[in-house]
Amino acid sequence: MKNRKLGKDLTVSAVGLGCMGMSFAYGATDDAQSIKTLHRAVDLGVTFFDTAETYGPFTNEQLLGRALKPVRDRVVIATKFGFKLDHTKSGPASMVGVDSRPEHVKEVAEASLKRLDTDVIDLFYQHRVDPNVPIEDTVGAMADLVKAGKVRALGLSEAGAATIRRAHAVHPIAAVQSEYSLWSREPENDVLATCRELGIGFVPYSPLGRGFLTGAIRQTDDLSSDDFRRSLPRFQSENFDANALLVAKLQALAEEKGVTAAQLALAWVLHQGDDIVPIPGARKLHHLEQNAAAADIALSAKDVKELGDIITPEIVAGKRYSDASLAMTNI
Repeated sequence: MKNRKLGKDLTVSAVGLGCMGMSFAYGATDDAQSIKTLHRAVDLGVTFFDTAETYGPFTNEQLLGRALKPVRDRVVIATKFGFKLDHTKSGPASMVGVDSRPEHVKEVAEASLKRLDTDVIDLFYQHRVDPNVPIEDTVGAMADLVKAGKVRALGLSEAGAATIRRAHAVHPIAAVQSEYSLWSREPENDVLATCRELGIGFVPYSPLGRGFLTGAIRQTDDLSSDDFRRSLPRFQSENFDANALLVAKLQALAEEKGVTAAQLALAWVLHQGDDIVPIPGARKLHHLEQNAAAADIALSAKDVKELGDIITPEIVAGKRYSDASLAMTNI
């Protein structure tokens, strides 16, 4: 697996691993299977692992802490803070807003360090921008964690270009993480250009359209009743059917090239620049292995353009999030 740089100081594998689905959002989980997948990822040369306080909540960080402790010196672990969690109800804590107050930033960092069973967080992201707290104050608290040796590098998730500039002026930002794929191209408007101007790496999450671009999800009933994707507009009724027709074109092109639709979609993302490190999720070994192999797929400029023309934002049916969730992005 080739490596890429995020900012000046982080070197990671060209394809990382998004770990949310191992503990959260996508139906039933299996820790034993997930640990096998995490270990196999390391064997394949994957060194970049993404988690967050809210995944579970808390349990995904704990899972990574257990699974990666034996190889901690060989991997880069990213986690996130920034959501407000409600602990007053029975059952798991629920997200009820955002909270990036400096004192909260530091509280979450301490808790994440314990759950990850590590002395340092390699990459600490603000999960969503808090409009009630100046980004300068939040990043100032994050920078304090760097000075204290508890965090190596800083990141932002789903931040707008102006916020990225203000944050970077306080302390260098190593990476910006946002949804980016063939069917979600909002970062191309100004965020990618801003990151490149400032020397910030870009980390696409859901580079396979939350699994839709793989072609494996053929109907909504393929998703369990508690799967988060059922709530997303693109996965619902007429939108699902319209988008499935687009994925069929992607699958046909992939078949011509002797690869899977997932690999072709991931290769397209990788070819958008050497400063881009996608983090597709994978709970099963064969999905992980396919994703890792996509790093070796070479596309011509013609291939890249053809893929980009097959699925464009203008023809995708439905928004990527609900209106309420979209309101928390690009701030």
